[in-house]
Amino acid sequence: MPTYKRIFVTGVNGHIGNHIVRDLLEHGYEVKGSVRSLSDPSRTKHVLQHAIELGCEERLELVEADVLDADPWQELLAGCDVLLHTATVYSIDASAETIIDTAMKGTAHLFNAAKSCGIQRIVYTSSVAAVGSMPKGVEKDESVWQENHALPYTKAKTDSEKLATKLAIELGLDLRIINPCAVIGGGFSRPTPSVAYFDDAFHGRFPLAPKFPMAFVHVKDVAIAHRRAFEVEQAEGRFILAPHHSLDMAHLCKRIRTLYPKSKSPKRALPNFLLPTAVLFDMLNGLRGQNRYLTRQVVKSLRSGDAFYSSKKAEDVLGMEWIDFDTAIRDTIEGFQ
Repeated sequence: MPTYKRIFVTGVNGHIGNHIVRDLLEHGYEVKGSVRSLSDPSRTKHVLQHAIELGCEERLELVEADVLDADPWQELLAGCDVLLHTATVYSIDASAETIIDTAMKGTAHLFNAAKSCGIQRIVYTSSVAAVGSMPKGVEKDESVWQENHALPYTKAKTDSEKLATKLAIELGLDLRIINPCAVIGGGFSRPTPSVAYFDDAFHGRFPLAPKFPMAFVHVKDVAIAHRRAFEVEQAEGRFILAPHHSLDMAHLCKRIRTLYPKSKSPKRALPNFLLPTAVLFDMLNGLRGQNRYLTRQVVKSLRSGDAFYSSKKAEDVLGMEWIDFDTAIRDTIEGFQ
């Protein structure tokens, strides 16, 4: 059985990435992690804090590199045993070119560099965005692929996962893929689209909650799944992480209000016929500098299917046991406080 010691993680300052760092350090691994820039302490302080709290600063090294740049990766990956590639642009308002190029070029650069320096095992962070929400009413497992590419992020995650699979076959790499749903929980330096609306809901910044289909997983469970994906020898292929599935935003908002009775989280759901009005309201909020959630493309994409996913493979192969939904909500809300 292979013994892994030094793990390379891209995008360690991200919500998923920094939790992976902590989990790996807690389990005795050495971690080398990349960020696009080391010049801004606010982007790395929370990552370094994990090692300080655990008393193992000597086991964490941060390096500066951009996945769009092919040049440094072979040198940076040298001496590492496993690659965990989490770096991505997770945004609904970044340019399509930035989102797609980061996913596609970054995957190609990292996989080719891993092959060149002798890394065989790679864990790749994809998303249920690459699985999709169709067919509606059918439990979706790892055999299902996204067919709706209207959103740049959805296209990027689907095409880059397919590219990762293709490169792994061509290069003879041992690839394991993690497909999480909406990743919630605290410990983020900047809110991702999966958690940003929690604070707005808590403070009543939107009066009604749309009934968009959603599934949720705690970020700590996502970190554990990444580690187990390379530790478990028989692991292979994709692993959906969607333990709290077949829900919607209206259900989430009601649960926030139940857990926090003094919050202003919406009590009522938004009827579907009012969605065009909600899109206009959201656009006006964007002009005022607030977060945007309901572009026309987002609404069209979310209404086309459901959030009915199976996490059985992750449970059976990786031994996943999930943090409960209420704890995940509480951790997310407290992440803003």
